[in-house]
Amino acid sequence: MPIPNISSVRTAAARIAGVVHRTPVLTSRALNTRTGAELFFKAEHLQRVGAFKFRGAVNAIAALDPEARTRGVVAFSSGNHAQAIALAASLASIPAVIVMPEDAPAMKIIATRGYGAEVVLYDRYTQDRNIIGAGLAAERGLTLIPPFNHLDVITGQGTAALELFEETGPLDLLLVPVGGGGLIAGSALVAAELSPGCKVVGVEPETGNDAQQSLTRGEIVTIPVPRTIADGAQTTALGSLTFPLMQKHVSQMVTVTDLQLVETMRLIAERMKQIVEPTGCLAAAATLQGAVEVAGKKVGVILSGGNIDITQFAALIARG
Repeated sequence: MPIPNISSVRTAAARIAGVVHRTPVLTSRALNTRTGAELFFKAEHLQRVGAFKFRGAVNAIAALDPEARTRGVVAFSSGNHAQAIALAASLASIPAVIVMPEDAPAMKIIATRGYGAEVVLYDRYTQDRNIIGAGLAAERGLTLIPPFNHLDVITGQGTAALELFEETGPLDLLLVPVGGGGLIAGSALVAAELSPGCKVVGVEPETGNDAQQSLTRGEIVTIPVPRTIADGAQTTALGSLTFPLMQKHVSQMVTVTDLQLVETMRLIAERMKQIVEPTGCLAAAATLQGAVEVAGKKVGVILSGGNIDITQFAALIARG
């Protein structure tokens, strides 16, 4: 399989133009003062379906040949990739089946169905979504589009960083949330080309640091499904495509606690008037809670998603 590069990211950008939003880059004087850094937040929580995942979904579906498009697609996801594939498939007028954990946020399941996709529920702690997805693909002749380990998904996600660098110019640091690695893989290869001196840092939940372990050991480490409020990062392992790209281009992996995620959600809501889901706050939490030294630096931070039920958001903030 070809290795993604800046050229394939630019191809993806052209392919998804006019369908995917070019999201704003937000700044906050209060948060700059708090950190002593110049912070640039790429607002992917304002993307269609509320997350960066729409980029990869649109790119992957647009790249399908006509016969595959007619048969339709299947995907598995805890929510954001699910919604992204569902909407992208609807816009392309093709069938979509989405495998989702039964404990996924209700609003994400409802939204996925609302976009017209068939939802198949499973138990994330006892069943394997890869096996279920592959079985449905074989049984119905569908094309499987996984949430991160896919060439067109990776290059599609990389367009978020492409837009960020086009707006900010070179950066000293780029902090990116990490689940399966699609977003950071695409973002890191863009950074390597457009800002060679930029250090790319991935951020995971403390209870789900498989990427951190993998980069330390030099091989993909698989962990049990992590217990964390960052549901979009409850992955158990990196992908065979995302891991080598991370090995090559990612400088550091750090973790944050659920409590730090809640405090960051509060800060962003108070200071920037933005509602960002726990997974979407991973990179911001590392920046604002001191997991990475940012003082005196020009820093890009990807806010990867905003899909959280408002009552859950309020409850987390109240308990925080």
